[in-house]
Amino acid sequence: MAVKVDLDKCNGCGTCTEACPAEALSVADEKVVVNEDACIDCGVCVDECPVNALSLD
Repeated sequence: MAVKVDLDKCNGCGTCTEACPAEALSVADEKVVVNEDACIDCGVCVDECPVNALSLD
């Protein structure tokens, strides 16, 4: 299971991409994109997101 992105909340700031130890996140069209194969479900990005757009479900 990979991190889920609430696209309505995501502003594409990139804070999560910098925090991700697996480099599984990128920004495209001002929204975060998750590489599900690379995501290790650590939750670091969830904790770092300033707009609470990410979750581990």
